[in-house]
Parts: sequence; C-alpha cells; structure tokens
Amino acid sequence: MTNEEMRLSVGASPGQRTVAVVLGVLVAAVGATFVLVPLIAGGLLRRLTGPGDAFSSYEEARDLPPGMLPPGLRDSGGADGPSPFVGLCGLPFVLLGVHLVLRVLRTAAWLDGSRARVRGAFRTRAVDLATARIEGGAVSYREVGDPDRMRSIIATDPSSGQRVTVPLRGMGLASLPPSELLALADAITTGRPADGRDGDAHAVADQLRRLAVRDR
Repeated sequence: MTNEEMRLSVGASPGQRTVAVVLGVLVAAVGATFVLVPLIAGGLLRRLTGPGDAFSSYEEARDLPPGMLPPGLRDSGGADGPSPFVGLCGLPFVLLGVHLVLRVLRTAAWLDGSRARVRGAFRTRAVDLATARIEGGAVSYREVGDPDRMRSIIATDPSSGQRVTVPLRGMGLASLPPSELLALADAITTGRPADGRDGDAHAVADQLRRLAVRDR
C-alpha cells in the first residue's frame, strides 16, 4: 500500500460532462423562467392599470392573455391575475439543474494511504477503509451473472456511522484501472484480521483483486 495520495478515476468523461452541464443549465433555465414570468407579468399588469393607462374594453387589450388584463376587465371575464406564488413551481427545476451541474463537475475521489475521500455535489466525506465496515455495492441487472463486477464500495465508519460510497466506475470505463483496484483492496485489508467479523471486508478485497487481474 502506498502512502502517496492517489486520485481515483471516478466521475464522468469529458463528453458526458458537457452533455450533463448543458442539460443541467437548460433545466435550471426552464425553472428560472417559471419563477420570473409571474413577476414580470405582475409588473406589466401594474403598468397597464396605472393612472391614465387603463383600458376601457377588452378590444383594446385583445392581444393580452386573460391573466394579464387590467382588474376591471379581469373581473368581468372571471379570470385572476398571475400570482407570484406560481413561480415557486419552478424552484425544484432550478435546484435540480444546479445539483446536476455541480455533481458532474465536482465528483471526485482520492485514496490517501487507507483513507478514502469522496467529493460529491456539495459535501466531501472521508473514511478509513482499514477500520470501516465494508460492503460491496449492488451489481446492475446486466451483471447479475458476474459476482466480481461490483459497482461501488460502501464503507461505514463504526464510530460515527458516516457512510462513504466509493464508485468503481472509471471515466467512460467499465471499472477503475487495475492499479487503483489493487490499492483499494490493500487499503481495506491493512491490519485487519483474516477471519471473524472482518470476513466481509476481506471478501470485498478479494473481489477487487480478481477484477484487477482480469482487467489487466
């Protein structure tokens, strides 16, 4: 096991990042439009109904949507003006778009000795793989017949309960490079007894080593 910090090849490829960022910006823009339109429409409505600017009939405002008509015409037509609270419906889309962009751009993982550090969209979590409870992440439905093809390592700190998920997918690759898989396996087994409650951790490390040998 090396004591030098190693950056793991997790995250999206450059092409995937570009697509995700464009999609995230579009989703956020759609949400922002929902938020801003009622505010803009409300300001326009106040201008139309200001002193000397009111319309006397619907014929003079027939190009306006019913929701943007002056109060007198609005009441006669039975329609209500746009409420600023309608814009709240767009906030989830804004947050979703921002989260997608940040997750794609910020996702990264490092291995420093036996300590794994994983950075997500907003937070960075770290755990010592040599002392953590180790589980293998679920395989996908296409890989059910391949017990060695784990998708991630789930490490839980026994004292704090903090859980860190280390992805085993590389940037546009089926898995991390063999050298990184072996480094993770060594970090997991450092100082661990070979039996007892540490048996699951050794089983995950053995799977990582088999996967590294196969992918060489």
